[in-house]
Amino acid sequence: MSEPPAPPLPSLPESFRTVAVPRGAGFWRKMLAFAGPGYLVAVGYMDPGNWATDLAGGSRFGYRLLPVILLSSVTAMFLQWMAMRLGVASGLDLAQACRRQFPRVINLLLWIACEVAIIACNLAEVIGAAIALKLLFGLPMTLGVVVTVLDVFLILLLQSRGFRYIEALVVALIGLIGACFVLEMAWSRPELAAILGALKPDPGLLTEPAALYLALGIFGATVMPHNLYLHSSLAQTRSFDQTEAGKREAIRFGGIDSAFALTLALLVNAAILILAAAAFHAAGRTDVTEIEQAYHLLEPMLGAGLASILFGVALLAAGQNSSLTGALAGQIVMEGFLGLKINPLARRLISRGLAIVPALAVAIIAGDRGVSELLILSQVVLSVQLGFAVIPLVMFTSDRTLMGNFVNSRLVTIIGSVVAGLIVLVNGWLVVQSVAG
Repeated sequence: MSEPPAPPLPSLPESFRTVAVPRGAGFWRKMLAFAGPGYLVAVGYMDPGNWATDLAGGSRFGYRLLPVILLSSVTAMFLQWMAMRLGVASGLDLAQACRRQFPRVINLLLWIACEVAIIACNLAEVIGAAIALKLLFGLPMTLGVVVTVLDVFLILLLQSRGFRYIEALVVALIGLIGACFVLEMAWSRPELAAILGALKPDPGLLTEPAALYLALGIFGATVMPHNLYLHSSLAQTRSFDQTEAGKREAIRFGGIDSAFALTLALLVNAAILILAAAAFHAAGRTDVTEIEQAYHLLEPMLGAGLASILFGVALLAAGQNSSLTGALAGQIVMEGFLGLKINPLARRLISRGLAIVPALAVAIIAGDRGVSELLILSQVVLSVQLGFAVIPLVMFTSDRTLMGNFVNSRLVTIIGSVVAGLIVLVNGWLVVQSVAG
């Protein structure tokens, strides 16, 4: 490894250590002070890209893929916990750690890979929000794609008022998504016994190519690479004591925040699959694979006038939430890898423009069907990039010179290495299968 460069700028400098942590306060006051970053990370696990795989899995295979969602979520919790610990213990986000630890050429390649992943993620968010605007308000896809650029200015407005405002908006939108699916569950009346029975893994999935492909698709698309960079930075928005005791407390409360928020994401993803299983699979409709298709079928099949509307509202909230955090991740990655301080408006306009241009071109040339296929392609691109984030994360959190007394235990390092290896193998297989058609 090369000699470390000069100390980096603070991660996400306009929000660095701006959220006060009360000294000497009780458990719940401190828990409230640390609550927030986990929710910003959680929205990446319920973005429009995840909806397609969950809908297809529930429609075709009923409740049988629920254990895959559970396994994926537990894996995500583990990796996000490591990313949060890296930020707290080392004072570096994942991008800054790459810049400090790796030679310039490797660092540049990792930056390019990460930027491609963020563009793909933004693409999924743009398409998801545009589909929701079309379904709810009748906006053409081309106009809906253009409208999505407005969230850039919303982020800047909220960030200028304080980072807590961004966190409050994200939590409110997660609450809206959750409320929509609680009602959807009530209308679809899923079989509780069947759900509980499906939580036991089904070995038969391994012998069914279509089921295995969807299962690996859910697993491979769950962990978003940009979320690892994001969490390692957001952990530093809290103004905690920079002592070993202060860092230990920050890791403790940050872990609770992350686990609770990602459990909510797990419930949302499970709800999407359960809804598809109860509404479509149970009625013999095993062909529902697209978001628009599900939207149009929910109302007549559930017999509830608001079923489709609430589904669209939840989709719009998920797309908007994901775009908020995706924009922050883009800023963190560019500043961390390159050491550049760029105007946030310019950075977010560039990032959003790189997603809007292909979405707009496909919407004009190939129509709505082409946009749906572009959404799937964006998930494949994300799968390819994931290993480039997970492997450095495991390396850095296992490095005592970076982590000090918070370095991974041998067991955590082994688990992290196995998880990284499985993710690379699964995503590699998915890419090969996607290219092969």
